[in-house]
Amino acid sequence: MLPVLAAAVIAAFWFTAPVDAESARPVSAPATDEASAPGATTETAVLAGGCFWGVQGVFQHVQGVTSAVSGYAGGNADTAKYATVSSGSTGHAESVRIVFDPQKISYGRLLQIYFSVAHDTTELNRQGPDTGPQYRSTIFPANAEQARVARSYIDQLNRANTFGKALATTVEPLKTFYPAEAYHQDFLTLNPRHPYIVVNDMPKIDSLKRLFPASYQATPVLVGAATR
Repeated sequence: MLPVLAAAVIAAFWFTAPVDAESARPVSAPATDEASAPGATTETAVLAGGCFWGVQGVFQHVQGVTSAVSGYAGGNADTAKYATVSSGSTGHAESVRIVFDPQKISYGRLLQIYFSVAHDTTELNRQGPDTGPQYRSTIFPANAEQARVARSYIDQLNRANTFGKALATTVEPLKTFYPAEAYHQDFLTLNPRHPYIVVNDMPKIDSLKRLFPASYQATPVLVGAATR
């Protein structure tokens, strides 16, 4: 993702970027899923898959998700700033913290949407027009059970040769998640005509609706709604 106030020439490039760079690829459900604790209604997942605008936008439209916040994971507090993370040298990945109700949607189902719709899991340190380790495909498990499910699912998809090549997705320890700056939150919903969003992210919402109709919700769960 390039800066929000990009020059007109950059916007023109976004319009011509190939949409199929992150085309949706439906994948099978995980053979191993997390067993939710009886009565538990809140769980957290942290996923990185390129620019957080699109990943956040996708999961804000998933039923059972109660919050999706853009931010940074993998690095330290003093470098958890957009301008610094963009250097690619901080260890951070642009990530999304997803709070969900495990009675309504499972962790494995979230990962299925992540692999199918939210990003291209075969791209190493890039997504579409964005390059660098800050755009890597990474799962940050909140606990040992999530780590087990994530690793098992990656192995399952690789053994099935689902994508025609090995997944680039890594599983990394979750240190601390740092919310991104306010202007990054709800960016897809607030800026549906932004060139980057039109080319790279709105197709993901369409794919979510088409491939996961039972999990799609038309009204997104917005970060800004919590402050209004």
